Amino acid sequence: MSEPKSPVPSPGDTYKGWVFKWTNYIKGYQRRWFVLSNGLLSYYRTQAEMGHTCRGTINLATATITVDDACNFVISNGGAQTYHLKASCEVERQRWITALELAKAKAARMQAESDDSGDDFSPTSPRAAPGRGGGSQSIEVQSALRTLGSKVEDLSTCNDLISKHGTALQRSLSELDNLRLTGEAGDKIRQVTERATLFRITSNAMINACRDFLSLAQAHSKRWQKALQAEREQRVRLEETLEQLAKQHNNLERAFRGAAQVNATADSKSAARPGKGEASDEDDDNEFFDAMEEAPEFITVPADPQFHKRSSSSVSGFNSEMCSDDQSLNEEPFALNPESPSQELVPLKKRRKRIPDKPNYSLNLWSIMKNCIGKELSKIPMPVNFNEPISMLQRLSEDLEYHELLDKASKCQSTLEQMCYVAAFSVSSYSTTVHRTGKPFNPLLGETYELDRRRESGYRSLCEQVSHHPPAAAHHVISNRGWTLRQEITVASKFRGKYLSIMPLGTIHAIFEKGNNHYTWKKVTTTVHNIIVGKLWIDQSGEIDVVNHTTGDRCHLKFAPYSYFSRDVARKVTGVVMDKNGKAHYVLSGTWDEKMEFSRVMQSSRGGENGGDGKQKTVYQTLKAREVWRKNPLPEGAETMYYFTALALTLNEPEEGVAPTDSRLRPDQRLMEDGRWDEANAEKQRLEEKQRSVRREREREAASQRTPSQSEEGTTHDNYQALWFERCEDRITGELVHIYKGGYWEAKDRGYWEGCPHIF
Repeated sequence: MSEPKSPVPSPGDTYKGWVFKWTNYIKGYQRRWFVLSNGLLSYYRTQAEMGHTCRGTINLATATITVDDACNFVISNGGAQTYHLKASCEVERQRWITALELAKAKAARMQAESDDSGDDFSPTSPRAAPGRGGGSQSIEVQSALRTLGSKVEDLSTCNDLISKHGTALQRSLSELDNLRLTGEAGDKIRQVTERATLFRITSNAMINACRDFLSLAQAHSKRWQKALQAEREQRVRLEETLEQLAKQHNNLERAFRGAAQVNATADSKSAARPGKGEASDEDDDNEFFDAMEEAPEFITVPADPQFHKRSSSSVSGFNSEMCSDDQSLNEEPFALNPESPSQELVPLKKRRKRIPDKPNYSLNLWSIMKNCIGKELSKIPMPVNFNEPISMLQRLSEDLEYHELLDKASKCQSTLEQMCYVAAFSVSSYSTTVHRTGKPFNPLLGETYELDRRRESGYRSLCEQVSHHPPAAAHHVISNRGWTLRQEITVASKFRGKYLSIMPLGTIHAIFEKGNNHYTWKKVTTTVHNIIVGKLWIDQSGEIDVVNHTTGDRCHLKFAPYSYFSRDVARKVTGVVMDKNGKAHYVLSGTWDEKMEFSRVMQSSRGGENGGDGKQKTVYQTLKAREVWRKNPLPEGAETMYYFTALALTLNEPEEGVAPTDSRLRPDQRLMEDGRWDEANAEKQRLEEKQRSVRREREREAASQRTPSQSEEGTTHDNYQALWFERCEDRITGELVHIYKGGYWEAKDRGYWEGCPHIF
């Protein structure tokens, strides 16, 4: 990067270059890239930052500019901002001083005239309303006049600067002239003085000539406006005349066709003649209006050449999204009830919108410790004060809050755009956690939870706690809108003093029937801060790779951890969608607690250095961003209902026909929801002790069936097998996971639950 070698900039030009800026006593002066434009002086660390990160800006309209020495100068706006700058040489400093003074004078003048800017258009605005082009031409003339005036004012500013520097020069020369110098030196000084005086006189004459020109242009502007007004009115009259001629031509053409039709059917039956004549007129009307409808095609052709760079997949994907929304309106009634010819006749089940308010129980250390006296550490129960009245299985089902993203993804024509919706779905599952500091109930082994929303949303969901040590839950969702979702999540946690890190282990799978696209991704780390002292708050951090194993497409998402010193938006998420060759096609950005947007990438290039690490950033040139997901607002009064979403409020609602192991039937969880926390703590302790005794019995049975060689190993074995899921190797990831083997919904239809354990 070389320094600018331009002469003194003319007024109004953007001036930029490298200048040393004082930072602090440790680093001293650091080289920064300064840009002077429109009365604002901004600086950046590198030229590559000009497109996205400005380190500081000062308005010259109210700033003072002072010179310290040959290379140093100071810019200040009264104390709030002060830049101590140093140029590479005295000549370069003078260039900057001249450019800054010109920009300051222009900015002050523009600020003073800003209140009067609207009045300049007032004489032409009423006249511009009736016509289509006369007003714009008049505005262009006014704009040209103002531009001329601005240039003359710039020249006047130059004259003031020249006079200022010329006077200083003459004063210096006069001081030299008063000295007793040799005759040759005195002659030289007098010669320079005369030339400086002549130069100032010439510049004054130039300014006066420019002012005369401006006065002349302003004097003739009214005459030009009248001429433009007359031309506009004449054009309006011509347009009205042409419109009348077009109507007359249309009437004549219709009359001619009607007469021709009558002549052509002269030998036909007289009774049929009037009907045919009327039909002919209707056909002619249709032909005429069809021709009129074709005209707008010429004005809907995109003028921006960048539009033609869009790939056919992008256009088809956008169209498919619009089509899918339209189709969903027609398909909805059949999805609600296939046997009903009309959805209005089949009322949907009314879901609850409130739960009992959270009791205001104070939590102190003694209330916990008094229940732990004389007990083993492994048997100390955690009180429900730390919980929220839903289980972990219901929390997993809450990932379906924004299932419509998968509905739209299933109808995308482009796999790359489908990837955007899948990535947005992976982010949306965290939006419910921003205020939810309560811990879900740990499911009992064999506990299940079903969420049947076929009529409302087209999907069925089933969760089962398949392991207790380590705790693991399997989840399977199938939708009649063309997608399947499955996952097995095991949670690992680490307490780090001030905060608790929760790391979900396991892979999430999304499979779409159309194209057989198979996506996988993992969850990021959840951090609960202020465990010991302070108000609890939750953050999500880490990286996610959403992979399409069918096409090789990939989306890399980054969840930025919260930092008090960061200038970025809190809870920020960014991502790039790439094909199997690594070419970027979409850029995603947003926050995991509010919304996500995606933009089509038109071009990518390497930028400048990113700070001091030497790495380069990739710069993506994108089209206008489109919103792909936005968080639903919380229900009214959510702060008193554990900050539950509209879906979460319905998760624990009692339903008939569910399995006896369903989380809705868990007594301690139900007591907590009802506000009876003391009873809930006692019931929770009973259930946990019952689970331990069942496990010990199961381990004894497993030990009795072991061979002597297995007994010598000394390891305990648990022969528990899940009821609705079976453990097998995943063909995509190679992991041993639990996959739904079927039978649950059939058992529910029959009401046959004989194989379910009695866990409550």
